[in-house]
Amino acid sequence: MAHMFAVGQTVTLTPKVLRSAVAGDYEVVRLLPDGPEGPQYRIKSKQENHERVVLERELTLVDAPASIFR
Repeated sequence: MAHMFAVGQTVTLTPKVLRSAVAGDYEVVRLLPDGPEGPQYRIKSKQENHERVVLERELTLVDAPASIFR
C-alpha cells in the first residue's frame, strides 16, 4: 500500500489507542514498511526528545497545499 504522507510534512496525531502523546504538530521523519494495519510512519514533535511510530490512520495533514481552484 502506498504512503499518503511524505518525509518533511507536518501532521497532527490523533491516536486511535490510548497513548500519552504531546498535543500539537509532528513532522514525518521516516516512512516505514506496512504493518498488519497498514502504512506506518516515524514522527517527531519539537516538544519531545524521542520519535514515535504511528499508523497512517492516526495522522492528519497540517500543511496541505492551497487549492488550485481558488
